[in-house]
Amino acid sequence: MRPIASKRVRKGAVAVVALVGALVLGACSTSAPAENLAVQDVDEERTVNFFSPMEKISPDTENTARTASDLTIAMAEERLGLTLAYHTYTAENYQDKTYDEVCLERARNNSDDLYLLNTDAIVTLGSEGHLADLSGLSCAQNLREVVRAANTVDGKLVAIPQEVVAYGLFVNKDIFDECELSLPNTPEEFLECCRVLKEKGYETPVGANRWWLETFVFAQAYADLYNGGDVAAEVQALNEGRARYSDYMRPGFEFLKKLIDLGYVDAENALVSEAFEGAGEGDDFMAGTCPIVMAYWDAANTDTAYGSPSFNMEVIGFPSARGQMPVLSMTGCAVGERAEHRDEALKVVDVICSDEALQLYAETNRVISPSKNVEVECVEPLRPLNDLVQADTYVLASNAGMDVEQWGNVCLIVRDLLGGATVDECMAKLDALQDAA
Repeated sequence: MRPIASKRVRKGAVAVVALVGALVLGACSTSAPAENLAVQDVDEERTVNFFSPMEKISPDTENTARTASDLTIAMAEERLGLTLAYHTYTAENYQDKTYDEVCLERARNNSDDLYLLNTDAIVTLGSEGHLADLSGLSCAQNLREVVRAANTVDGKLVAIPQEVVAYGLFVNKDIFDECELSLPNTPEEFLECCRVLKEKGYETPVGANRWWLETFVFAQAYADLYNGGDVAAEVQALNEGRARYSDYMRPGFEFLKKLIDLGYVDAENALVSEAFEGAGEGDDFMAGTCPIVMAYWDAANTDTAYGSPSFNMEVIGFPSARGQMPVLSMTGCAVGERAEHRDEALKVVDVICSDEALQLYAETNRVISPSKNVEVECVEPLRPLNDLVQADTYVLASNAGMDVEQWGNVCLIVRDLLGGATVDECMAKLDALQDAA
C-alpha cells in the first residue's frame, strides 16, 4: 500500500503520507517501541489481522493515503464478509525499534496474517520462507512487469503494492526562469544550474534531508540497467558477485560529494533534518527561498506538503547520463505463509489489489498504479515526471530480486558521506554488504 512504496516508512515527520504508499521507509525508517503496537479487539472468527504503520505528517493533515487504503479494505470486508483488525505501529518513540524490525519479529512469530512491508523486509522474510506466494491470485495477472519483478524472491511473488511511489526533483520554475536556467537533464547540467543559483544569492540551492539524497545515486547508478540493459542478467551478475554494486554507484556518490564540497547541499544540516524540515526544505521551499528539493509523488498533490505553492512548480526526474530519471520505490502487501488466517488473507489481497480496488485507490490518492490496466490523471506539476514513468523511463530503488537491499542500505551509506566519510569508504561498505550477501 504505499511505498510501496516502497515510499519507505520513514521517520515521524514523513510517515504515513509517505507511507501506505511508500512506506517511504525501514532500515531508514521510523522507530518505535513494541509497546506502541495497538491491537483492535474484534471477533476472531472471521478476522484477518493486518499489521501496518498508521501515521500522519502532522495532526491536522488529512491522511489521504490512509483513507485510500480504508476504502479498499472496506470493499474487501463487504465482499468477503470478514473484518480486518489493525495491529498498528505508531511512532511515539523513535529510539527503540524500526518499523522493519517490528515487522520481522511479528512475521517470524506468525503474529498477524497480512502485512504492509518495505522491500528490505520483503527480501528477508521472503528468503526465509515466511511469506506466501501470491502469483496465483487473479490480481497478480494485471501487474506491470516491473512491479512483479521487484516483488519476486526466489521465484515467488511474495508482495503486491497498491501504488508505485515515484521520487523526483521539485523545482521552483519561477526562480529558474528568473535566472534564465533550463531544467537540467544530466549531472553536468545540474551542477551548472546550482552554480548559477548560488551566484544569484541562493546560498544552498538544493534543500536536503537525511532520507532522500540516495535518489541521486540510484538515478545515475541504474539508468542504463533499467533502460536498455538486460535487467535479469545484470541482477544475476550482482547476486553472484561477478559485478559490483560499488561500480554502479561510485559516480552517484562522487556527484553527491561534489554537491557537498561546492556548498550546493548543506551536509551538516541534511544529516540531522527530517523530510520536509530543515533549511532548504518545507517552509523555505514553499516561501520561494530554496529553488530545489526532492520528494515523492504525493507531496505535489493538493493539501499535502508541496501541494499548493504560490509559484510555478514542476516535478522532474533526477539527472543521469540518459536524461531526467524518476526513481521508483515500492512497499507491498504480503501474507504470512503460516498465518492463522492465511487463506482468508490471500482473498483480502486479491480484492484490495484488484483493478477495481486499485482504480479507487489511485483516484483517491492520484498515484501511479501497479496495475497495467489502471491510469489516473495527475496534477499539472507532476506531468513531466508522469510522462517519463508512462514511457517506462525510470530506475528502481527497491528490487527484491537483488540480494543486497537497496533503499535502506544506500540511505545509510549516504548518511556516512554526509557525516564526512570519503567516497572510497562508502564504496567499501557497499562491497562488504555484497560480500556478506
